Amino acid sequence: MRAAGRHPVLIASYLEPEYVERVARVEGALVIYEPGLLPKPRYTSDHHGAPMRRTVEDEQRWRDCLARAEVMFDFDYTNLDRLRELAPKVRWIQATSAGIGQLLLRTGLIDAPITFTTARGIHAVPLAEFALMAMLWFAKGGPRIVRDQAAHRWERTCARELRGATVGIVGLGGVGSEVGRSCRALGLRVIATRRTGPGAGGGGAGTDAAGRGPAADVVLPPSGLPALLREADVLVLSCPHTPETEGLIGAKELSTMKPGALLINIARGAVVDEPAMIDALRSGRLGAAALDVAAEEPLPTGSPLWDLPNVLVSPHSASTVVTENARLTDLFCENLRRYIRGDPLRNVFDRTRLY
Repeated sequence: MRAAGRHPVLIASYLEPEYVERVARVEGALVIYEPGLLPKPRYTSDHHGAPMRRTVEDEQRWRDCLARAEVMFDFDYTNLDRLRELAPKVRWIQATSAGIGQLLLRTGLIDAPITFTTARGIHAVPLAEFALMAMLWFAKGGPRIVRDQAAHRWERTCARELRGATVGIVGLGGVGSEVGRSCRALGLRVIATRRTGPGAGGGGAGTDAAGRGPAADVVLPPSGLPALLREADVLVLSCPHTPETEGLIGAKELSTMKPGALLINIARGAVVDEPAMIDALRSGRLGAAALDVAAEEPLPTGSPLWDLPNVLVSPHSASTVVTENARLTDLFCENLRRYIRGDPLRNVFDRTRLY
């Protein structure tokens, strides 16, 4: 039974006990947490967990939890296609990812009478750090250093200086803005495209709510992409996967880029025409690529991307850090208090824009 005046909150993916305790301390929340019924995490901040099969009895216990829930922390990845049926009382789901649009379309949850909030902003710093690491890795000859070390070969070389290069960012949202500010702090020039908001019509973006400086020297609307591609020494993709961005970077766009440019994809694999990118990497027209995402995940073992010497492959893990669950708990607790008070929630998913 529901306790009077309390909202049943189901934690649907593994969360450390200290964070569960914090959620339970939110006044008006009735936490339901059964870690023994959840997929076991394979690494810190793993929200999908290892594949599992519940016993008939355990599955019924879990479905009883779903049936009681009014609020969910994360999706139930073991019953995604039946979530509307199994959790009929759910009114709000807090996602642990920022990019949930395609998941909602694929499962039909996009039409459910549920408010979804995303983890927008949680992963901005680690993704920006990955982008910076990739820029430095290729500018300083990382692949060659590793090959020479493995061959016990001491051979002096000449690297490039990153300072003064132009970075083009496609998608100046939370992640793109963090990338931009980090790059500008290192003396790089930043140009970016942004769909909406300050600076989308041209010029530089102003300070944000936290009083931090501009994320870019020049901000263009999406129609400015060709100009950005022509100028960028490094192209960073940090846009959401929507119908407008699917296949956004194809053969034509790759041929527009500077010869030898670096492409960094921390968005979604579908934003890039992967075969066209592979052709450009093989020919040297595209100098290198750092990919945290792929068109098909896991990246198939037969993909040439594994073996190309000018490619850095990351298994969609650039956003995952040991502090992730702490930050997610901060966001969830704030939103849970807002929900209980009837106030607007942070990071509400926009069904029209798909982010």
